[in-house]
Amino acid sequence: MTWLLAAIMDVARMAMAVLEFNVQNSFESKQHASKAKDASFALNEENSVPDTCQEGNVETAAIVPLGDKIPDLSELEFEARSAKDGAWYDVAMFLAHRVLDSGEPEVRVRFAGFGAIEDEWVNVKRAVRQRSLPLEPSECTRIKPGDLVLCFREGKEQALYFDAHVVEVEKKRHDIRGCRCCFLVRYVHDKTMEKVSLRRLCSRPTVPTDPGLGQV
Repeated sequence: MTWLLAAIMDVARMAMAVLEFNVQNSFESKQHASKAKDASFALNEENSVPDTCQEGNVETAAIVPLGDKIPDLSELEFEARSAKDGAWYDVAMFLAHRVLDSGEPEVRVRFAGFGAIEDEWVNVKRAVRQRSLPLEPSECTRIKPGDLVLCFREGKEQALYFDAHVVEVEKKRHDIRGCRCCFLVRYVHDKTMEKVSLRRLCSRPTVPTDPGLGQV
């Protein structure tokens, strides 16, 4: 297992740990609130305990809405591929994790900009990775034939990000508008080719590897 795979699973476990902690905390808070209400009612009925004794003896705790249990993990910069359309989306949250009978680990993700109805279980090894990086005009020289890139594909009905391999680079002189180079790419999912500008490409991050863990 690579360090990236382990990191993703750790993030999912952390999310579940926070969820379980807050659910338990919410349950205990409700119990405390109920006890405090009963105690207050009894004291008011008997009217035998000074107000100064009541303050500080009743345990209180904030009840966090269940909808706010999962922490926002978008700063960890992951992206995941949806099984619905094969496109890559930024991950906003890891909601849960599981291991299939085959031994394959999966995580349930919430995509950035989408609601719970679009949550998906995705394979950690094949469909979750570090977020791709936008390119500055001066970075066009980093893109070489054969490179795997994330390409913004503009269709008639929608525009999505898909994996593509660079087939050819046509270098052009930059001007006031920035990079004018053209890149011929072949999309991985349907093998079609298209010429695109640099602004539609994101590079894959260079992942440092540990010799003892293998490579991503």
